[in-house]
Amino acid sequence: MPIQTVEPKRLYRQIAEQLRALIVKGEFAVGARLPAERDLSKQLGVSRPSVREALIALEVEGYVEVRTGSGVYVLDRKQRASAPAATPSSSSTEWGPLELIRARRVVEGETAAIAALQRKRRHVDAMTSAIESMRDMADRSVMPLEGDRAFHLAIVDACDNVVLLETVQGFWDSRKGPIFTRLGGYFETVKSWRSAIAEHEAIRDAIAARDAEAARAAMHIHMDKSHQRFSASWRRAKPG
Repeated sequence: MPIQTVEPKRLYRQIAEQLRALIVKGEFAVGARLPAERDLSKQLGVSRPSVREALIALEVEGYVEVRTGSGVYVLDRKQRASAPAATPSSSSTEWGPLELIRARRVVEGETAAIAALQRKRRHVDAMTSAIESMRDMADRSVMPLEGDRAFHLAIVDACDNVVLLETVQGFWDSRKGPIFTRLGGYFETVKSWRSAIAEHEAIRDAIAARDAEAARAAMHIHMDKSHQRFSASWRRAKPG
């Protein structure tokens, strides 16, 4: 057998693979409720956010169903059991949403600070336009993702660095993945977006004032709150 390339696996994928194997072996019967997120976290020796990402990945793959306010239940996959290798492909290369937010905190905290020192009027105007677009879409109960993307790209555009620009664009491409989309379906609401819009305004104001420290801090606050929103109790999630 020829030697094959060894690829590092994302932590949430390792957790998902272990839980999937237990489900396939019948350790968790069809219709059974999986242990609570906090219990799985203790048993596996990992963080609750990593467990949450793994459970969402398994839901995307059709192994479990998240019932908000009740728990996570095993689904009947007998019809697809003959081809288990094909089912994970939809999300096997996707970054974990909560890990992605943490990475964005590091990078975009610095792009906000740089933007505050280098921005031109057009960059601030683009941020303001993006915020207005977000507010308009939220008022119509539509997820304002395009306005959100435009806002963050306006910030990195002010940095005048193509590597940073493509990095942030890459973050946003990952935002469209099936796991992030499914997680957003549970925890993104008009109320949460209104909070995010206010956080964007604080970032814009600091950049407009050319205050690099305030811009960095405002971006860190925004990312921390985003992480908190996606890490909230399932009891606070929207019904599936």
